[in-house]
Amino acid sequence: MEPLISIRGIRREFAAGDQTITVLKDIDLDIRAGEMVAIIGQSGSGKSTLMNILGFLDRASAGSYRFAGREISELGPDDLAELRREHFGFIFQRYQLLPDLDAVSNVEVPAIYKGVARAERRTRAEALLTRLGLGERLDHRPGALSGGQQQRVSVARALMNGGEVILADEPTGALDSGSGAELMKLLQELHAEGHTIVIVTHDPGVAAMAERIVEMRDGEVVSDTRASQAAPPLRPDRPQKKVLAAGLDRFREALVMAVRSMAAHRMRSFLTMLGIIIGIASVVSVVALGTGTQEQVLKNISGMGSNTIDIRNGSGFGDRSANRVRALTAEDAVALSQQPYAFGVSPEVSASATVRRGNVEVSASITGVGVDYFQAKSFKTIEGVTFSDDGIRDHAQEAVIEKEGVEALFPDGTDPVGQVVMMGRVPVRIVGVVEASGVSFGPRSALTMFIPFTTAMARVSGQDYVNTISVRVADDFEMATAEALITKLLTTRHGKQDFFLTNTDTIRETITATTRTLTLLISGIAVISLLVGGVGVMNIMLVSVTERTKEIGVRIAVGARQGDIITQFLIEAVLVCLIGGVLGILLALGMGQAIRAISADFALVYSSASIVAAVASSTIIGITFGFLPARAASRLDPVEALTRE
Repeated sequence: MEPLISIRGIRREFAAGDQTITVLKDIDLDIRAGEMVAIIGQSGSGKSTLMNILGFLDRASAGSYRFAGREISELGPDDLAELRREHFGFIFQRYQLLPDLDAVSNVEVPAIYKGVARAERRTRAEALLTRLGLGERLDHRPGALSGGQQQRVSVARALMNGGEVILADEPTGALDSGSGAELMKLLQELHAEGHTIVIVTHDPGVAAMAERIVEMRDGEVVSDTRASQAAPPLRPDRPQKKVLAAGLDRFREALVMAVRSMAAHRMRSFLTMLGIIIGIASVVSVVALGTGTQEQVLKNISGMGSNTIDIRNGSGFGDRSANRVRALTAEDAVALSQQPYAFGVSPEVSASATVRRGNVEVSASITGVGVDYFQAKSFKTIEGVTFSDDGIRDHAQEAVIEKEGVEALFPDGTDPVGQVVMMGRVPVRIVGVVEASGVSFGPRSALTMFIPFTTAMARVSGQDYVNTISVRVADDFEMATAEALITKLLTTRHGKQDFFLTNTDTIRETITATTRTLTLLISGIAVISLLVGGVGVMNIMLVSVTERTKEIGVRIAVGARQGDIITQFLIEAVLVCLIGGVLGILLALGMGQAIRAISADFALVYSSASIVAAVASSTIIGITFGFLPARAASRLDPVEALTRE
């Protein structure tokens, strides 16, 4: 019968600086199914290295290794993982149990990677532990078990997927004599059942219990003696795969381990999330702030009326020479008022002055306007009257005061209507109080007063031109048509276009575009914060890989594929970023509530699209920055991972 394990000319060499150390020297060895073989030798003889090669935890530098007729050197990492998962069970000297899992969960791990149904593997794990005398310790973690009990858990884990071949590395080395004797008795029972058992030991007493003893010295086999015949080969009692549920179970296991790891290192996990939290909160808040500001401004603009066109000197808002252009005149306003599309026309002259009443002095913004101004700009008369055609024609020394400035000029509560105040050196009588239904742009004085534009030109500013002409378009005229006709009329009158037109739609579009630009700018800064957070996630995950190297080695030894290890660490990175993203969104929402509590007139307006984008961004960051650490973990050499402290 062909040997189950057959090695020929196996060498294992390690580089040590400029030198090469040969640990195994052309080993030839056959092990048949059902044998119990003890590999004995002093420390440094190469026996543990040989066992690692037999269990596919290490690769030979040269030579041939055939298992059940398959040449091992031709197999990739996942193929070797399948062989370990299907045929091998490992009993390590230091037990190598996963500290965050209880006894049953530790035993289940190989079956998870095999794809065994959850209920079936739990039943089998409990049965194995009960058989080994641990029926009362099923829910105990390794830290709550004695050394002998931990070793029994490792034996149960080795048998979980059948354990056709059991490799035991110094299985009694960390046990007291009583526990060691019990373990050897158990191994002999397993041998009698047909398991192929390979024990690595330096204890002659342990080796004597095997039917065959292979002695090694200085990397060579010096003797190979057989005391008895091999037991009949094992017909492995293996749990059955459930292919459809296998991937889901492995994902669930990876998710559970990720959550346990994060819970075990709460502060580290939170600090890792902090960059993500700040970045996500910034993105969501900035978008909400921009949207809220835009909606508030557009709401105010709507109050100004959507059918008013303002005509200004110059070529546009960015024209630096606009202040020197004096193209618009009162006659232009008269000409416009005669057009069929004009519901109301008012020239505007801007000035400033100090207004005095008794011992009260207030800096005021003075606007000279026409009769139709208050209608065109949607002002509401609160008290008194506004200007008449006679007042405009006669350069009346009358004034209308805006409601918001009344208290500044009349702090004693006097009714302003009928009062005479000094506007610079010009006495004016206040005839009315108005209130704006919309919003004014640009800097505002504490006091705003309106006077007839003829009075402003003749007695305040001394100018012969107007700054602005406001045209309220009739409801039955299209704004675009009115703009075209206004442009044609004034161009004909001036001989050129030395003016520009604006309306609330233009202002709305300008503010919307500006808000969008600023939002994108600040969001870009927030994205940098997200990237910094992603780098932090990657660094912490790399640290986590280093800290959990031994755990990774154990999982690889019991049959985890490279994809299983990548999934576990990738899930952890995504969870960190996803939870950080949710916390960031909650922080942004909390900031919105705080602003709402402080100011009833303004609120952040949250966009569901920005929130979804934030969650998606945090997930992408987790995948992107978690992949390299996850891949590094999956590519660890199992034998190196198991021996690293």
